[in-house]
Amino acid sequence: MQNFIYDPAIPAFIAWTIASLFAVSGLIQLAGPAFVQRAYARWKFPPKFYRVTGALELLAALFLASPITRIWGVAIAAIVTFMAVVTLLNHRQYAYTVPGILLMIGLVPASLTTPF
Repeated sequence: MQNFIYDPAIPAFIAWTIASLFAVSGLIQLAGPAFVQRAYARWKFPPKFYRVTGALELLAALFLASPITRIWGVAIAAIVTFMAVVTLLNHRQYAYTVPGILLMIGLVPASLTTPF
């Protein structure tokens, strides 16, 4: 039987990929295109709340990019993603929750690169 060798490059790659996703999503949220504003209004969030979400996503991306602050990025990303999934479930948009759930699963290996 072959021994399993842990390669820290894989979780680091996952963390950088998730950081990139959060950075792009955060920039889209901050720009506030019409489809984002309509979605937040439909879900009865306060006006301009998408900017709060965008700022949190950018903060998560920034923290995920560095191994020293990665655990904080994982925590912020998990909270933002969890709230998004809950919002989608409350509005019965079940198919749209799958990427969020997969993203939360991806945060687990990303957290393994934090120095303790």
